[in-house]
Amino acid sequence: MRNRRVTPTFRDMTNRLGDAASAYLRSAAHQPIHWFSWGPEAFAAAARGDRPILLDIGAVWCHWCHVMDGESYEDPALAAFLNDHFVCIKVDRDERPDVDTRYQRAVQAMTGQGGWPLTAFLLPDGQVFYGGTYFPPDGKYGRPGFRAVLDQVLTVWRTQRERVLQQAGAIQRVLAEQLDEAVPGEATPALLRTATERIVSRFDYQNGGFGTQPKFPHPAALLFLLHRVRDTGEAPLAEIVERTLDGMARGGMHDQLAGGFHRYSVDARWIVPHFEKMSYDNAELLRAYAEGYAALGHERWATVARGIIGWIRDVLADPDGGYGASQDADVGLEDDGDYFTWTLDEAAEAIGDDRILEVTAAHYDIGTAGEMQHHPAKNVLFIAEPIASIAARLRLPLEDASRLLATGQERLRAARARRPVPFIDRTRYTGWNGMLAGALIRAGAILGDAWATEHGLATLARIRREHHDPAALSHSPGGVGGLLDDQVQVALAAIEAHEATGDVEWLAWSEALLDRVWQDYLDPDGGGLYDTASRGGEGLLPTRSRPVQDTPTPSPNGVAALAAARLAALTQAPRWQERLAGIVRAFAGTAAELGIYGATFLLAIDWLLSPPAHLVIVAAGDEDALADEMHRAALTRFLPRRVVQRVRAADAARLPPAVAAMARAAAGTRGYACIGASCLAPAASAAEWNDRLRELSGTD
Repeated sequence: MRNRRVTPTFRDMTNRLGDAASAYLRSAAHQPIHWFSWGPEAFAAAARGDRPILLDIGAVWCHWCHVMDGESYEDPALAAFLNDHFVCIKVDRDERPDVDTRYQRAVQAMTGQGGWPLTAFLLPDGQVFYGGTYFPPDGKYGRPGFRAVLDQVLTVWRTQRERVLQQAGAIQRVLAEQLDEAVPGEATPALLRTATERIVSRFDYQNGGFGTQPKFPHPAALLFLLHRVRDTGEAPLAEIVERTLDGMARGGMHDQLAGGFHRYSVDARWIVPHFEKMSYDNAELLRAYAEGYAALGHERWATVARGIIGWIRDVLADPDGGYGASQDADVGLEDDGDYFTWTLDEAAEAIGDDRILEVTAAHYDIGTAGEMQHHPAKNVLFIAEPIASIAARLRLPLEDASRLLATGQERLRAARARRPVPFIDRTRYTGWNGMLAGALIRAGAILGDAWATEHGLATLARIRREHHDPAALSHSPGGVGGLLDDQVQVALAAIEAHEATGDVEWLAWSEALLDRVWQDYLDPDGGGLYDTASRGGEGLLPTRSRPVQDTPTPSPNGVAALAAARLAALTQAPRWQERLAGIVRAFAGTAAELGIYGATFLLAIDWLLSPPAHLVIVAAGDEDALADEMHRAALTRFLPRRVVQRVRAADAARLPPAVAAMARAAAGTRGYACIGASCLAPAASAAEWNDRLRELSGTD
C-alpha cells in the first residue's frame, strides 16, 4: 500500500520554538501556544485554515513582553482559544529587525502607538488589519482586556471580512509611504543651521537632553553638536552637550555601580530607567562620552567612558571577539529592576558600617522612600549630592569622604553580584558588534585603553573570518542575511580599524563591503539605499524601505554616507564622493525637519559641505617610535570630519596622489595636518606635531 501524506490538523500542532536560535523564542518554548517562528509555514497554515494570524513581536530584554507572556500566553484556557481560532507567530525583534520595522510602522499608522510587545492581527498573506502593544488579560491600565480583543477580532474576521480587507489595504498603502523616507533635496549650509535650530528647540535646559519624558539619550545629536561647536564656536551648543552628558552621567539611567547605561529614562530627570542595557545604546554613548572628552577635555566624561568599557568587558564581551546583544531588566514577572535597586535596609546590610552608609546614602539618595512604583522602598542609585558637598557638610576631609564612598560602592557591587543576575543575550548581532567594535577602537585610542582597541580589532577579525562571503554579512552567525545595517556598521568600523592600525586590509574590506552595498541595496531610480537586499519574503517584507531616521540605532543610510565620506578622504577615489552626494540628494528634502532623529544623516551632510581634516603620518620605516607617538596624538585629537592615515614613505607608489606626494617629500618621519587642500608646515618632531594639531583645532 502506498504511503499517503497526511496534512496535520491544527489540533495536532505544537509549539515549534524549542530549537530556535533566538533566546527570546526559546524562552516561549514551554508555552501552550502552538507558536510558529516567522516563515512560509505559518502563512501557509493560515491560508489553509482561513484563519487570522496573531503576530507577537518582542525581545528577551523586554519587561512587558515577559509580563504578557506570563499573564496571557501561559494561560492554558487562553492558549486553547488561540490554538483553535488563530495561527500564532512569535518574532524576536533583535533577530528580525526587518520584520519588526514594517509591523511597527503598520501598527503605528493605525493606532499612533508602537513598542514592545507588538501585538498585530494579520490576514493570511501578512497584511495588518488591527494591532496594539501590551494587552492585559482583563481590562486595566486603561487598556482593553486581551480576551475581549481576541473575541472582537474573531467576530470582525468572520462577519465583516470585506471591511477587514479594506482596512488592511489602507494600512498597506500608508505603510508604503511611511517606509520610504527619501525626499530629494539640496544640501546647503542653511539646511544645517535650520537643523541645528530644531535640535536646540527640543533641549531641556533644566535637566539636559531633548524633550520631556520619557527621555532618550540621542548620542548622534550630541556628536553633531560637537562638530558644530568646533566649527562655529557657539557656546550655547557646548552647553547643550555638557548639560546632557552630565545629566545622563548623574542619573539613574547610568549604572552607577557597574558602568554602562540602561535604555532610557521614564522621567525627565534621567533618574528612573527602563533597566534593560543594550549593546547598541552603549556603543553610541561610549563614542559620545569619549569624543566629548577629546573635544572639551572634561575628565569626568573619560571616567564615564571607562565605565562603559568596563561593563562591555565584564558582561558582553566574548574573549575570542564579539559581544552579546543585551542584558535583561529583571529576573521575574514581579521584578522591575530589583537587581539594580536598593532599599535602605538592603544597602545598610551590604555596607555594614554606619559612617560609610551615611556618605554613600547621601551621595546616591538611598532613603526609606524610593522611586519604584512596584516597591516604593526601592531606590534607584543616582548622584544626588556631590562628594565634596557631603565632605563639607559632615566636616570630613575630601580624601576621607572619597575613600568612604569608594568602600561603600565596592560593598554594594559585591552584594549586587550575589543577587540573581538578569539574563544576558549572548547573540552576536553583526551590526551591533560593528558599532561596539568601532566605538571601542575609537575610545581605546582617546583613553589609552589597549584592551578596548585590541578587542574591537579582534571582533572585526572574527566577523570577517566567520562569513563565507566577507562582503555580504549575515545578521548573526547562521542568521538572516541581506540587512543593510549590518553591512554599513561593519564597514564604518573597519575604517576605524584602518585609522587605528594603518593596516590597508581594513580599508580594502570596508571598500569591498560598501561596493557590494551599492550593488545590492541601491534604489536605481530615486537614490538612497533600501534596508534589505531582497525584494521578496513573507508578509510585509516586500514593502521596500529607505530609512534615514535614527530609530533607535543610527540610520543605515546616514552610516553608509559617513563611511563613503571617510573613504573619499582616505582613498581620493571619485566614486565615494559621488556616492556620498547621491545619498545626501536622496534625503536632503526633509533633513532639516528631522532634528534629533536625523543627526547621523546631518553629520554626513556636514562631510559633504565642509572640507575634511586630514592627519597624515609618514613613517620612515616599520619600527618607528616617533611615528607611533605622532599617530597616537592624531588619534586622540577631536576634529570635525577628521581622518587619520599612517603610511610608509616606501609605499608612495601605492598611495592616493596627495598622500603619495607627502610621502615622497618627507625626509624622515613627518606629520602633515591639512584642512581640505590647505596644509600646515610638516612636523618633524612630536612637539611640532602637537603644535600643528592645536593650531588646526584652535585649542590650547
